[in-house]
Amino acid sequence: MIKSRDSDLSMDLGIVRPGKSSHGSKTVDRILQAAVNVLIEEGSAAFTLKRVAAECNMQIGNVSRHFPRKEMLVQLLLHEILTSADDLLKKHVYQSAMSAEEALTLIITGTMEGAKTKGTTHLMTELWAMSNHNEFVAERIESLYRHVHTLIGSFVKQLNPSLNADEVEAVALFINTTMEGATVLAGYHKPWEPKMPLMKAIAAHSLITMVKTITSDDIQRLIKPSLHPAESDIGSDAQLMPE
Repeated sequence: MIKSRDSDLSMDLGIVRPGKSSHGSKTVDRILQAAVNVLIEEGSAAFTLKRVAAECNMQIGNVSRHFPRKEMLVQLLLHEILTSADDLLKKHVYQSAMSAEEALTLIITGTMEGAKTKGTTHLMTELWAMSNHNEFVAERIESLYRHVHTLIGSFVKQLNPSLNADEVEAVALFINTTMEGATVLAGYHKPWEPKMPLMKAIAAHSLITMVKTITSDDIQRLIKPSLHPAESDIGSDAQLMPE
């Protein structure tokens, strides 16, 4: 049986949820759900406290009492996502007889399966869009994914104990970018959505095989400067893109 990590995913962010009373907590739930609805249905451009208040049929003062800034809504939203993920891990991974390979496979396939839903595809892409222009949101998104990388890395280390800490982190990051990239191209109503089942199967097989077989020597060999001059030409062309 895989043991839970020393600290919960949800505890690491140190978020104090507003609305301590039962009534206040229900109000916060309504506001949070309204915020999610606005992001999913209308996008980050429409995400204002005024619009959230209208969505949950409240006065803006009632919303701003709990969330003076819309960024605080994002912070709590990410915290709730992290807490939900931690609860699922406890139920399906840490409290079962699941091996590290099975656990990592479940994380890969479960994440990609989730990308098939409108909620996941729209919510995450809108949060990423917000992070491009809002430093506070960018920092919270980075914090979220650092936790994800740590989680994935814990299973990578069990499957391949020969890798050092930097290598484990790099492999975990690669796995996460592979999963998240699928959302952009094959998530809900994306061009290659019908290919998601096949992509999910290929990702699980190839990523687990990579984790179990890659060595430190492989990684060092892969990061050596390329011998192909054409790659530097591509890099020069990329510099034409606005910074």
